[in-house]
Amino acid sequence: MDFTFNYIQQYGWSILGAVITFVVGWWLIKVISNVLVRVMEKSKLEASLVGFMKTFMDALLKILLFIICLSMAGVDMTPFLAILGGLSVAIGFAMKDSFGNIAAGIFILFFKPLKVGEYVEAGGYSGTVNEIGIMNTILKSVDNRQIIYPNGQLVTSVITNYSREDIRRVSLVYGVGYESDIDRVKQLLKGIVETEPRLLDKPEPQVILTELADSSVNFTIRAWSKASDFWPVQFDLNQKVFKVLNENGINIPFPQMDLHVKNT
Repeated sequence: MDFTFNYIQQYGWSILGAVITFVVGWWLIKVISNVLVRVMEKSKLEASLVGFMKTFMDALLKILLFIICLSMAGVDMTPFLAILGGLSVAIGFAMKDSFGNIAAGIFILFFKPLKVGEYVEAGGYSGTVNEIGIMNTILKSVDNRQIIYPNGQLVTSVITNYSREDIRRVSLVYGVGYESDIDRVKQLLKGIVETEPRLLDKPEPQVILTELADSSVNFTIRAWSKASDFWPVQFDLNQKVFKVLNENGINIPFPQMDLHVKNT
């Protein structure tokens, strides 16, 4: 009792000041957090990043407020700070991969190498970006599989973004037999390209003979389309070319082997 009485007598006003500081500081932290959220939302940052920054700032400011208030109340903070420092180092080593993913997530949300709704390929995986979180990015593959990609690995891999540009180049190769009239083949392919409304006039489409291969003469169609039309145009061109070449008696060779049996 004597110790408590003496403590209150010695630090009474300090304790009162600490309580007032705690109440006012807690209120100020809420105000600061709300202001920061409004500023970040006006800057059009991703919702995931805004939520993470708000939580991080709240935790940091509240820890600092506790330390300040306890110091004002006469509590010796040296042992506490030493323990806190040791715990921080231990936690840092234990969670270095997690912290790396968090840092990478902030990098992705700030610099936007990919966005939700874009189709990307990275590290051997491809799909539409479904969600960008602080720790992981979630892709949805074309066959509806969910791919959870750690952000730390994502930012260190080469990212191919198929949705960022408005137009893409369609590049398709078709082989015909060596006996074919190449001028006629070129004319037929140009006719297909010119009648495909989803191909753009500029940049100008090309139909060129690109290779004299082992068993075929290869022509390449290079033309541009809107990114949203890229796959449908390719599928339809393949079908049209196959149909037109067959209708005009143009041989489409396929790999084959002649086997000669020698009677001994």
